[in-house]
Amino acid sequence: MQVDLFDFELPEERIALRPALPRESAKLLRVGAAGPFEDHRVGDLPGLLREGDVLVFNDTRVIPAQLSGQRVRQTSQGASRIDVDATLHMRVAIDRWMAFMRPGKRIKVGDAIEFAFSSDATAPLRADVVAKGEGGEIELVFSASGPALDAAIAAVGRLPLPPYIASKRAVDEADLRDYQTVFAREDGAVAAPTAGLHFTPDLLAGLSARGIAQEYVTLHVGAGTFLPVKAEDTSEHRMHSEIGVVTPDTAMRLQTARDEGRRIVAVGTTSLRLLESAARKTGRIEPFADATDIFITPGYAFRAVDGLMTNFHLPRSTLFMLVSAFSGLDRMRAAYDHAIRDGYRFYSYGDACLLERTA
Repeated sequence: MQVDLFDFELPEERIALRPALPRESAKLLRVGAAGPFEDHRVGDLPGLLREGDVLVFNDTRVIPAQLSGQRVRQTSQGASRIDVDATLHMRVAIDRWMAFMRPGKRIKVGDAIEFAFSSDATAPLRADVVAKGEGGEIELVFSASGPALDAAIAAVGRLPLPPYIASKRAVDEADLRDYQTVFAREDGAVAAPTAGLHFTPDLLAGLSARGIAQEYVTLHVGAGTFLPVKAEDTSEHRMHSEIGVVTPDTAMRLQTARDEGRRIVAVGTTSLRLLESAARKTGRIEPFADATDIFITPGYAFRAVDGLMTNFHLPRSTLFMLVSAFSGLDRMRAAYDHAIRDGYRFYSYGDACLLERTA
């Protein structure tokens, strides 16, 4: 499909630079399979779902994945240094990360990178460039590994706010709270699963009281989620991989719910992509612990998810393609027109919609 089909005009003032507070006060647009759109608040969610529904959350935790340092290259005149920035993207071993780096064109295999100073303040956190991919990803092997590497990254890294927020203002103390879900527990994400940001302990308790089950999966969201689609046709776009886990116990409970005719409602496109990855081969939700680069566009046959709560996404983005596959391109274009006209706020700190599947 032509990527231009997923373009739309979004006024800049609709981009949210701060979240709604309290979290559940954000707007929620209910988009049924047919009929008029309904304007609600996220706090209304218990009354919008059915008893027996299963909400599936992504419990990944955002790490301080942006690092600054220097590229060090040995030349005949001695060490050559330039300032560089890295955004860690996906962990591939206990001592290795894939990363996007700037200025990427000036970084070569064999270069060394020194990132600030680690927590003991005696030596820089060092990494060697061992591979460079066509898509701009750079593979780094660090001088530390395992928990020691985690601690060093936590000491020298910064919270990676989305580019469309970071270009407008600096990260501050409020972001350390606001850009993390209340149920985050598995370190590894470079971006928050933003639909989950709307939930509070009180809202989760209200959902439980309504008889709505809650399950947790883990997809470590990578920096690739922010990359623009440069291809003219969706068939030419390559998704970056992300690591996901659906435990055997969780997979069993989710499949039991499906067998009983109960609805699976993904909270966020990350949860949906992981569940569809876990169910792709058999149609049943199975345990999953692997990388996924699933790319969902109109025409995709959904197998695991019946409903989706998600934020409002960028024009021409893979996420707007996903929701268009889930609820229909014309339906979602109309829903987004409604949202823009009625003052809904877009992107990571913005408002949300609750979608019924039509595909």
